Amino acid sequence: MTLVSTVGGASGPLYGTAFMKAGAAVKGKEELSDEDVILAFDEAVGGIQFRGKAVQGEKTILDSMIPAINAIKASIAAGKSMSEALVDAETAAWDGVEYTKTIIATKGRASYLGERSIGHQDPGATSMAYVFQAAKEVAAKAGN
Repeated sequence: MTLVSTVGGASGPLYGTAFMKAGAAVKGKEELSDEDVILAFDEAVGGIQFRGKAVQGEKTILDSMIPAINAIKASIAAGKSMSEALVDAETAAWDGVEYTKTIIATKGRASYLGERSIGHQDPGATSMAYVFQAAKEVAAKAGN
């Protein structure tokens, strides 16, 4: 709730909602299985989509988040560990950031720029890529 009420712009409400939804999905658990982590991420996406009224491809946070989560799902399905899956997720997230440079912003303040938004990466997508980078680094240190 602190993120929702204190961080300016769209980031606070979007991240706050994402964390609240993810937390609610795994409430009461002391350890998370791979399936729990995926569920939490899926719920976070749902919260962002509800709060931001956005979908992938609109030059938003979702353009790095959804590919990263899809990479985790594919990696786990292929028998990789969560630590390995997070390496793949980070790569997919940064690829999503690069993708945002090629599209017109249709949500948020950047949408006012129209075609002038092409060539610029979305800051929300960039911040989410850093989330996956941090998750990868923490998992690597923990040996998971």
